Amino acid sequence: MSGRSAVVAGLGVYAPERVLSNGDLEQMLDTSDDWIVSRTGIRERRIAGPGETASSLGAHAARRALDDAALEPSAIDMVICATNTGDTPFPCTAGRVWLRLDAPPRPAFDVQAGCTGWVYALELGRALIVAGAVERVLVVATDVLSSIVDWEDRSTAVLFGDGAGAVVLEAGTGDRGVLGSYLNCDGVGGPLLMLPAGGSAMPANQETIVRRQHYMKMAGNDVFRFAVRALPEAIAGALEAAQLSLADLDLVVPHQANARIIEAAARRLGLDLDRFMVNIERYGNTSVASIPLALAEARDEGRLKAGDVVAVAAFGAGLTWGAAVVRWGR
Repeated sequence: MSGRSAVVAGLGVYAPERVLSNGDLEQMLDTSDDWIVSRTGIRERRIAGPGETASSLGAHAARRALDDAALEPSAIDMVICATNTGDTPFPCTAGRVWLRLDAPPRPAFDVQAGCTGWVYALELGRALIVAGAVERVLVVATDVLSSIVDWEDRSTAVLFGDGAGAVVLEAGTGDRGVLGSYLNCDGVGGPLLMLPAGGSAMPANQETIVRRQHYMKMAGNDVFRFAVRALPEAIAGALEAAQLSLADLDLVVPHQANARIIEAAARRLGLDLDRFMVNIERYGNTSVASIPLALAEARDEGRLKAGDVVAVAAFGAGLTWGAAVVRWGR
């Protein structure tokens, strides 16, 4: 299938209505707005309301992506959903998202790669299209991290929020689309960011509940040091795969985990921070959804236009890291 490419035909995002500010957290935890902002750059985050799940958030984003692409659900050949907080451990959340769209049956599956999951899913969609297996893929990212945050642990509770994003990838033949990607994982770092209980290694029981092991645990300083190295490496790897250089980038959209990580990565790359899209202050860390949410905001602000070259890069539990370079638009 020489000459085929996977272009971004549509983009849609969704964030829950409820806003949880740093001031609200001051009433819940031993923390302050100054402490949170100085260490993370976060001022508020969105929290799912009653009845909102990963699939319901993802379906909202998916509908908007389809509308943006001027397509009906029946035009989609496959659904890939990146999530770490699926509605249930099984069946897949991708199938639940698709069901909410009242769409005909299609192949659907989930990708779980920490906060890097959407970049992994994007590369999977690209590869399937370029191989000629499908014509259009709906790539969804959705996480309800508030469901696994320990609201008694200020080291993690202040960081995370909920949200969803989706893109429609479709086959093209021009110079637009996903130009190159880089993916990696080092399982040695797995214990640094994990949900200890609820799997086959530590099934749920009274002891795991008492020990609060069904909530996310993170070694923040270790993850921070890893991320500062991983983001530049991933961007460099994706640029090499795309046969481009830093000078070719119009915009960098990193995973919105911590403003200080983004600033440190920019320094390592030798790029001005103005070339980075940063919206963490309004959403916090929404895991897989953070890049689509930032892409949509960049587009709305006129910072991302058709034909622009954008690098998206993430890191997360696994430890995973990855990036993709995209020439935007159909």
